[in-house]
Amino acid sequence: MTNSKEKICILGGGFGGLYTALRLSQLPWAMETKPEIILIDQGDRCVFTPLLYEMVTGEMESWEIAPPFSELLKDTNINFYQDEITEIDLNHDQIKLRQNGNLDYTKLVIALGGISSDFQIKGVKENALYFRNLTDAEKLKNKLRLLEKSNPEKIRIAIIGGGYTGVELACKLAEQLGKKGRIRIIEKGDKILKNADSYNRKIAEKALRERGVWLDLETEIESRQEDQINLDYKGKIDPIPVDLLLWTVGSQVSPLIKDLPLSHHHSGQLLINNYLQVLENEQIFALGDSSFLEDTKDNSLKNIPPTAQVALQQADYCAWNIWATINQKPLLPFRYYNLGEMMTLGINNASLSGLGIQLDGLFAHLTRRLIYLYRFPTWQHQLNVGINWLIKPLKIQNL
Repeated sequence: MTNSKEKICILGGGFGGLYTALRLSQLPWAMETKPEIILIDQGDRCVFTPLLYEMVTGEMESWEIAPPFSELLKDTNINFYQDEITEIDLNHDQIKLRQNGNLDYTKLVIALGGISSDFQIKGVKENALYFRNLTDAEKLKNKLRLLEKSNPEKIRIAIIGGGYTGVELACKLAEQLGKKGRIRIIEKGDKILKNADSYNRKIAEKALRERGVWLDLETEIESRQEDQINLDYKGKIDPIPVDLLLWTVGSQVSPLIKDLPLSHHHSGQLLINNYLQVLENEQIFALGDSSFLEDTKDNSLKNIPPTAQVALQQADYCAWNIWATINQKPLLPFRYYNLGEMMTLGINNASLSGLGIQLDGLFAHLTRRLIYLYRFPTWQHQLNVGINWLIKPLKIQNL
């Protein structure tokens, strides 16, 4: 029987990492097997990324979508370290931290997520805004405030990428800026939302048309200068004046993961088995954007998208399988259940499909909000946000 010295170290406080830690703390541990659970993240907050758009437009407040880890973990036995990871030392089973030195572990969970990639396109790194985290959303909100304050005739925004993030951002910003907004989506493919189902794509295309968003399909960015971008459409370069460039494409794994002496997918992700363990070491688990399931015969696991839904489901399996290895119980192979997809398509507007249901408009918007409220990590945060949503209209009326 494994003794009480088990130490589970979880790298990354996003959906995969945080929810794995919470599930581990909720599982039935005997006193002799109860481990130490450690969660490490460079930031002090868990960011509920599907709602970042609402923070930019002022529909939601930062505390609602990015509660502090100290609040979320206060009633648990999870130890949180806000620190930068400088090295993952697999030879000595240690995590090296910038401020807190070395941490030993017996079980390791790698859930570091992805980082933005600019594909080394000239001028992008210096002159574009990314949209992945709370800092990015705050930068965008401040930039929009400055642009609106300068009272220009037009505010010209180019969004690189016609995936979910690009489309949702475009709809939100077009509605917020109104007639002043000149928003275009630049997509290298021949359609937007290539991974979406036909219903959501149709509703999204309608929402973009109604909000006057231009689509530049089969087009790539060649370079970015201070006040313009150069677009490449089938070999022809066209300069387009812009006030703001938003970058929503390109993701790569953390350099910490690339340097590990483990098997990697060609994209840099760690190869894992059906139990979410890396191939060379059963004591190391990986999930979310950090991982790629290798050689599975389960069709439900082929080409699963790097979404919050996947990370949340993986967290449940990861926590159980760690518990099972410590308590000498059978492990569960990961099974992915596609619950559908949701998109916000402007203020008080959304689309939703899944489990035989298709919705759009205000009712889809309200349903999406309630689903995400249910998905918040603790019941205390669910209660605080739910109450604020109920009383916010009253606050506005009294202003």
